[in-house]
Amino acid sequence: MVDVPGPGGPFDPTDLVASGGVSAGITDETASETVAPRLNQSHAGIKPKPQPDAVADLSDPALYFNRELSHLQFNVRVLEQALDEAHPLLNRLMFLLIFSSNLDEFFEIRVAGLKHQAALGDETTGADGLLPRQLLAEISQIVHEQVDRQYQILNEILIPALETHRLRFRRRDEWTEAQQTWIRTFFENEIVPVISPIGLDPSHPFPRLVNKSLNFIVELEGKDAFGRKGGLAILPAPRSLPRVIALPGELCEADFQEFVFLSSMIHAHAAEVFPGMTVRGCYQFRLTRNADLSMDPEEVSDLASALRGELLARRYGSGVRLEVADNCPEELAAFLLKQFELEAADLYRVNGPVNLTRMISALGDLDRPDLRYRPFTPGLPKAMRKKASLIEAIASGDILLHHPFQAFSPVEDLLREAARDPSVLAIKQTLYRTGADSAIVNALVEAASNGKEVTVVIELRARFDEADNLALASRLQEAGAIVIYGVMAFKTHAKMMHIVRRERGKLRHYAHLGTGNYHARTARLYTDYSLLTANSTLCADVHKVFQQLSGMGRAQHIDKLLHAPFTLHERLVAMIEREAEHARRGRRAQLIIKCNSLTEPKLIQALYRASQAGVECELIIRGMCCLRPGVPGVSENIRVRSIIGRFLEHTRVFHFHNDGKEETWCSSADFMARNMFHRVETAFPLLDRKQAERVRKDLETYLVDNCQSWLLQPDGRYLKQQPGDSAPISAQETLLYAYAAKV
Repeated sequence: MVDVPGPGGPFDPTDLVASGGVSAGITDETASETVAPRLNQSHAGIKPKPQPDAVADLSDPALYFNRELSHLQFNVRVLEQALDEAHPLLNRLMFLLIFSSNLDEFFEIRVAGLKHQAALGDETTGADGLLPRQLLAEISQIVHEQVDRQYQILNEILIPALETHRLRFRRRDEWTEAQQTWIRTFFENEIVPVISPIGLDPSHPFPRLVNKSLNFIVELEGKDAFGRKGGLAILPAPRSLPRVIALPGELCEADFQEFVFLSSMIHAHAAEVFPGMTVRGCYQFRLTRNADLSMDPEEVSDLASALRGELLARRYGSGVRLEVADNCPEELAAFLLKQFELEAADLYRVNGPVNLTRMISALGDLDRPDLRYRPFTPGLPKAMRKKASLIEAIASGDILLHHPFQAFSPVEDLLREAARDPSVLAIKQTLYRTGADSAIVNALVEAASNGKEVTVVIELRARFDEADNLALASRLQEAGAIVIYGVMAFKTHAKMMHIVRRERGKLRHYAHLGTGNYHARTARLYTDYSLLTANSTLCADVHKVFQQLSGMGRAQHIDKLLHAPFTLHERLVAMIEREAEHARRGRRAQLIIKCNSLTEPKLIQALYRASQAGVECELIIRGMCCLRPGVPGVSENIRVRSIIGRFLEHTRVFHFHNDGKEETWCSSADFMARNMFHRVETAFPLLDRKQAERVRKDLETYLVDNCQSWLLQPDGRYLKQQPGDSAPISAQETLLYAYAAKV
């Protein structure tokens, strides 16, 4: 077994500063003309003496963190943002609600899968060696602690803080007489007509309740109109109603905006739903169900039809978690657990609304800019501002965009221009997550209507976007586009657009390659790179990938792109090993990997070998990380940090020093087995030296972040970095000022 040390002292980001110090700012032509100073710091790397490989067993489970527990740690870091006063107050509340949303998906997919595995007696483990039942027990303990903490933060910190800013959530015992009257009228007019109480008796068995719906279990006394004795009833809350309702301004205290929870309204007036009966108790609860979709490729002849059937079943999968109000009597909680075939460890008592996730939409409409992040206008590269035609601008040279600091609109504008350009003959596009109301889809529909040859590869199985993607597919097909659902056994996750245009009697190709989805809203929230290129080799590679997706035949030779499931994993391992060989020869050796998750064992082992050889490995991993850094003889040259801030870190970038012949790659893929072996992914090189240098400097800005950076310790804890006596550095704020047109 490997001896894993305890955590050392806090890591000092200034250790990464090169001997040359800090430059005064940036002059990259893609940035705004006037920007705040930006750190451009580079790490000098190390020159170790050649040494033999350590004898440590790199498959030892002690060298791996469990991926599910690591995923939970990421969610805890999200929750921590609710306590960070550097964020505006409403954004702190939003982080707390996102924690709930993330937990929902974690239970719907990850916990559901573990429960299914345990029920089958399947004791297959990951590299860490934890058995499914052991893992479920640890998850339960962590989540119970963190959910209790979440509601404590909400009730004791955020709600009182909001009240100091004239935003108040009124509890039932705080309603004024005028508010009570208005709420009663609202209940009678808006809730009673759409509510459907269900009494539980031999002719009314326990109902099937929709996944994550808000419900109430009601204790009743007396006899109803048919002479039936009171007992229990289920009261599903109308899904058509918001979970938070704003009170009219004239009923609020001066200068206050006040709100009540739908659950409070139903609690207060439950007796009116059961006239003549006595309501002894009314308690909210919420069931989370297994929402994963499973289809056997050999049994599916029509993916779209099969998926429609699975989507209906998703709403009623097996139960995995039960949330109840903390005042719910033990016997009622036990009754609910029995109905859903759950155990005591699956019960979560909460001090507040059980459905916090539904608050996100209500709070998103609040007009309080003083309590939110300041707005900004994404920037545009000079090359785009100089030319009226995007196609003409791209023909002059590659254009790299860094979202959200730079606008996503050029990607939409390019497609719109191509749709209307009579010289454009064909457009091909992949769509994974796009949005129901998408400018991208509108442009593709227009292109097809204008007689272009439009081919769209839609991944119907993009989790929780399946219904939207089915609707998009139908719309595109009606417009005359060729719609392909990819390859049954491999999700199409690559982000590619290909445009064929006739210019001076010849065909010229244009392409877009990205790390993120074709989704305008998330492009304002997620960090991603977009490359717009007319490079003939890259465009030819993109064309070949589309041919493989739409047709049949053996894998073609691809010159520049790395392509999963064929070459990406093998080449990444080889590039890591190449860096290790440079270190063994006493040369400078460094790699920087930035992605969302790092879980694939062979890539982790390659990184361990690189560390043993003396390669300085800087890993910026937002979420799951199964690699254990700082282990003597194995990973002491590896540092892992997670950046959690205003924007969701989503870029996948792989930088290798390569003995001075630096290579920088952007990709749609994370360092996970599913991305390497079970998805269609691409990684594309930045061939323009200035653009590659720019991205390297972006990466190094993340490495010196001391405001939103969490450093992974050998024992699995994440320690938040603090500026101390140093100047505070936020990578996201630095990039925002560097690239945005206006902040």
